[in-house]
Amino acid sequence: MKREILHVDVNNAFLSWSAVERLKQGDTLDIRKIPAIIGGDEENRKGIVLAKSTIAKQFGIVTGEPIFFARKKCPNLQVFPGDFKVYYQYSNALYHFLLEYTDKIERFSIDECFLDMTGYVPKGKTILEIALEIHKRVKEKFGFTVNIGISENKLLAKMASDFEKPDKIHTLWKEEIPTKMWNLPVSELFMVGKKSLPKLQKMGIKTIGDLAKKEEKECLRAFGKYGKMIWEYSNGIDTSEVCYEEEKPKGIGNSITLPQDYTSLEKLEEVLLALVEQVTYRLRQEHLLASVVNVQIKTNDFKTYSHQKKLDFPTDSTKIIQELAKELLKQMHQNRPVRLVGVRLDQLVEKEQRQISLFENTENEKQKKIDLVVDKIKEKYGYEAITRAGKMGLDKKIKLKEQGRKE
Repeated sequence: MKREILHVDVNNAFLSWSAVERLKQGDTLDIRKIPAIIGGDEENRKGIVLAKSTIAKQFGIVTGEPIFFARKKCPNLQVFPGDFKVYYQYSNALYHFLLEYTDKIERFSIDECFLDMTGYVPKGKTILEIALEIHKRVKEKFGFTVNIGISENKLLAKMASDFEKPDKIHTLWKEEIPTKMWNLPVSELFMVGKKSLPKLQKMGIKTIGDLAKKEEKECLRAFGKYGKMIWEYSNGIDTSEVCYEEEKPKGIGNSITLPQDYTSLEKLEEVLLALVEQVTYRLRQEHLLASVVNVQIKTNDFKTYSHQKKLDFPTDSTKIIQELAKELLKQMHQNRPVRLVGVRLDQLVEKEQRQISLFENTENEKQKKIDLVVDKIKEKYGYEAITRAGKMGLDKKIKLKEQGRKE
């Protein structure tokens, strides 16, 4: 049976989701229709462009550039703060909607999913008709748009969804590769980065077609295994599966790029609690215990610091892991301006393998019961249905700071 894969990609995800949420809250301005970006702390000239509207893109504004330079390109540019809590809500809502079509879904990133529709397309319908239906329903149900790529493997489906944007559907079947893909610049090929581009150009490779027509051995000699991979990709070869069955993870982590640089330890601890709550929730969902806690920060000069420590005994307790994570954060902080915070739990063990420790006490047992109650409420009413006191007001504080007001 021929495989049928969809790649669903939210158009300008962060800006679109912010726009939809603002309209939902009563705002009359659709920021997708003006020169607008999602960005960080503009006052200190340290903020960068996280997402941009189509109009802003026409001014040459690119994701990742400083807002200071973006304003030079477009003086009337409007800057809005990011809200990752909202983004995760919309990402999860889209994922659960797509489950109506197949349970074989791989969440490739916060705004991208692969759907394996092989054997799931109803009789009398085509994969294109399913894509058209998803495309229309997403717009009607959520208020944002998606690009959808259709093909027989993940690579070609993703390449197809990256064709003309926004709000489009494209196919890229193997027989369409010469006409739809080979004439594109080689830089457009998935996994071809800035470092490899000069070397490819020295080899006379300007388009994806140029790469596809090279001898595989020549690419292997020039780049090693990476050369073999990109040569295969240029010819549409990809045998990877849609990874919808998650194996027990070796580690569970999460990180967030902050909407502005944080120097306040108190603010960073609020962000840390949100991350710890997420990773410990996932830990309990997987019926695992963590033995090691790792905390990472990235400063405004892009230096990364990471500290980890082994727990006295494996645990899935939010409180215990939070306390250790705060200790690690304090060791690294030293009043550095921080733009990214991450938490990772490692050396995971199955709950069944757990050995009772003499260090565990009645207080820990109480905490386990609290975690269990919180998890059940989340499972029944949604992840954001209940939150811990330490997280309350975090989003408000972020927004106040973004508006330049005193807290």
